[in-house]
Amino acid sequence: MRTSPRFLRHIGLTAIGALMMYPLLWLVSSSLKPSDTVFTDEGLWPHAWALDNYARGWVALPESFEIYLMNSAIIVTLSILGNLVSCSLAAYAFARLRFTGRKLFFALMLGTMMLPGHVLVIPRYVLFDKLGWLNTYYPLLVPHFLATNGFYIFLMVQFMRSLPTELDDAARIDGCGPFRTFWKVIMPLCLPAFATTAIFTFIAVWNEFFEPLLYLTDPQLYTVPLALRQFMDSEGQSQWGEMFAMSFVSLAPVIGFFIAGQKYLVKGIATTGLR
Repeated sequence: MRTSPRFLRHIGLTAIGALMMYPLLWLVSSSLKPSDTVFTDEGLWPHAWALDNYARGWVALPESFEIYLMNSAIIVTLSILGNLVSCSLAAYAFARLRFTGRKLFFALMLGTMMLPGHVLVIPRYVLFDKLGWLNTYYPLLVPHFLATNGFYIFLMVQFMRSLPTELDDAARIDGCGPFRTFWKVIMPLCLPAFATTAIFTFIAVWNEFFEPLLYLTDPQLYTVPLALRQFMDSEGQSQWGEMFAMSFVSLAPVIGFFIAGQKYLVKGIATTGLR
């Protein structure tokens, strides 16, 4: 009798998990079907197989799909590095240092989270145009090195506030300044928050479509989302089999990165905000 509710709960969670997995299974199934049967063959198990969708999709675009994967990998890696460095330093200042106007600046930072991103599109485009950064990766990378994302700063601030302040006092007694305290004491304890920030940044930047579309015009600089859009022509016709095959290829790094950092992600979210 005691195991019955647990068994039913597991059955329910398994059913919900299978329902959530259905879009991914449909994507994999569609990537193995001929393009003309993707929407007519309704079953997950293909009646006709087209295993060459992956080979044809890899070379179907003007550039090899490897180029687009490398472009996205470069942007994602530098974006993660920028967010980790800039947002952690800003969060350390708000969470552990005492300076005039700290609460005001923190409130202003939180206010930027309520500002719609599309409001900044035209001013940022004009700024990057005057700097001569259009059709380069600078508009996609530089903001990440300037701590422009309030969510990641807030996430790290809440995590750092959960650490005992006695650690800072002990480091100060040992002769550590603010930067050495951050590097030697705070940063090693914030790995879960860093992993959470890295995973969220990876997913957001890897799947970003609008900003690369806005700033990049050279097809050799295109990221994966822009490359996938090239499978569809101006009349809405698409190479569905090849597009779904490359969609699954582009999704694989996100799944792998998430699985690798899942433990830290759960820990970082669960402990954020606890005193």
